[in-house]
Amino acid sequence: MATRIIGTGSYIPDNVVPNSYFAEHQFYTAEGNAYPQDHQEIIRKFKAITGISERRYANPGLNTSDIAAMAAQKAIEDSGIDPESLDQIIMAHNFGDVKFGTTQSDAVPSLGNRVKHQLGIKNPACVAYDVLFGCPGWIQGVIQAHAFMQSGMARRILVIGAETLSRVVDKSDRDTMIFSDGAGAAVLEWQEGKEGFLGYAMASHSGPELDYLYMGKSFQPDSPEHTIYIKMLGRKIYEYALTEVPSAMEACLQHSDIKKEEVKKIFIHQANEKMDEAIIKRFFGSSTCPENIMPMSIGWLGNSSVATVITLYDLVLKGKMAEHQLHPGDVVLFASVGAGMNINAFAYRV
Repeated sequence: MATRIIGTGSYIPDNVVPNSYFAEHQFYTAEGNAYPQDHQEIIRKFKAITGISERRYANPGLNTSDIAAMAAQKAIEDSGIDPESLDQIIMAHNFGDVKFGTTQSDAVPSLGNRVKHQLGIKNPACVAYDVLFGCPGWIQGVIQAHAFMQSGMARRILVIGAETLSRVVDKSDRDTMIFSDGAGAAVLEWQEGKEGFLGYAMASHSGPELDYLYMGKSFQPDSPEHTIYIKMLGRKIYEYALTEVPSAMEACLQHSDIKKEEVKKIFIHQANEKMDEAIIKRFFGSSTCPENIMPMSIGWLGNSSVATVITLYDLVLKGKMAEHQLHPGDVVLFASVGAGMNINAFAYRV
């Protein structure tokens, strides 16, 4: 018996936001000082470091739970199951529903319950709830779903990752350019006689790492003291990720009894192109990344937090990234890092 992914779906917003959109923004330092550099130079350096050329923002009338339900519906249709047969809906996010034009989070009722309602699922035994685990939230949801199914407490679980980060960013902070909106979902099923979920690793470092990603006031002078936005210490996160993510990936493979040479693809959180490349190089102990092993969507989708990994996997499965294919029996590795600081990974045989 094994946990299998039997259907996937994603929602990529239509609203394309190129880097040029930020040319008129006035960026400030954390101390409230205006950056003296030309905006085009700031954007050029940003592109060189992150690899991001554009990102997607959700339309004003859509909330996180709305786009989550859209991705979930696609995953259910892809799986071919009756949605009433789902035992659980696990909804990974970090900020709840944030209505356009506001920064206030709304997570009561839970987004999982809102998605269940939008899907029209009547079965009260389908339990819906949320997971807050930073950007690794969707992977954590999969690990949790596997544990439930392995224990015999569930047979089918829908795991969703969705976020509208464009509504919780400080427009005076250069890091605004990293974040985006999106949603992805997968239906998992406990099946007999097939390999699937192979093993996992996870950890939380909540000492000095606790505040590498945090909520804080705008960098713009005289901004309201009690209106807060997502903030990050980029250099600290980079150093943390470069050390801890390869270690988690190593531990995951050991737990899975899989050798590195068997891994065909690595689906890693789309946070920063240079950082992801550095993580993979360190994982393989090489000065270069193995050819064609790491699909990347950050260049045109940006960082949509919990949605990045499952969206990327769905794009590859659906043949929307021509240079990347998966075949039955391929071993793939999923890994992520985010606020907490939290890290996790799981290995999976397609």
